[in-house]
Amino acid sequence: MSAVRAHLIDGTFELFRSFFGAPGLVVGGREVGATRALVRNFAAWLRSGEVTHVGAAFDTVIESFRNELFAGYKTGEGLDPRLVDQFPLAEQATAALGIVVWGMIEFEADDALATAATRLATEEEITQVVIASPDKDLCQCVRGDRVITLDRMRQKSLDEAGVIEKFGVPPASIPDLLALIGDDADGVPGLPKWGARSAAAVLAKWRHIEAIPDDPAAWQVTVRGAAALGDSLRAQRKDAMLYRTLTTLRTDAPIDSSLPHIAWRGADEDALATLLPQLDLTLGDLRIATRSR
Repeated sequence: MSAVRAHLIDGTFELFRSFFGAPGLVVGGREVGATRALVRNFAAWLRSGEVTHVGAAFDTVIESFRNELFAGYKTGEGLDPRLVDQFPLAEQATAALGIVVWGMIEFEADDALATAATRLATEEEITQVVIASPDKDLCQCVRGDRVITLDRMRQKSLDEAGVIEKFGVPPASIPDLLALIGDDADGVPGLPKWGARSAAAVLAKWRHIEAIPDDPAAWQVTVRGAAALGDSLRAQRKDAMLYRTLTTLRTDAPIDSSLPHIAWRGADEDALATLLPQLDLTLGDLRIATRSR
């Protein structure tokens, strides 16, 4: 097999972006606008010839094992029902395009992406693993320029040097950074007083929360309000470690991410024949290579 790039798609993010960025559309009494936009977007990317091996991860349900660890972790509460109702359709549509779909229930979509990236990075045939998502959580998966993240809308990628430049810490310290400063999107509160600049400065020296001395005089870095930061960490170090568990992506999700499995062989013609009328689309609209079962 010749050298390849593997692309891993954050399907949940793509569906959210389509829902908030594309016009709504009701077909047969059902809102399908986000899924329709997602299908057209993915089809255009597949037509470009850039993608030869690809998988997409979705949060089939919003809750995961993390909700059992922390009551404040994100749930589906407050999400627009018109968006939530499209999750099954979006997974079906993505699979019809011939993209391997990992629908996550106990784990999260990000865990599937982290698992796939970790495994694929060890494949000799792989020149690069591209995680198509701007989500800062996934920056912890970056490894040199072998595993990178890509914001497809802005066409901006981050390799390891880019992660350090943007966040002030290497990829391995991203979970610690998020644990200290919090992550509103995931319901992780962080510690009082800690901000992005102070956390990055301390972690750039100590890398992980458990290594940070209790006494800020021993930190060997100059940080504004160090005494208050030290008090906060001493009082809530146990909480910080829990938050770090929440922000650390799992690399043991039960998925098949082998290189042969994620090879793109064309869209499923039969599946598209069933799907496209539901989205007010035709095969001609997609102009994509197909295969019959």
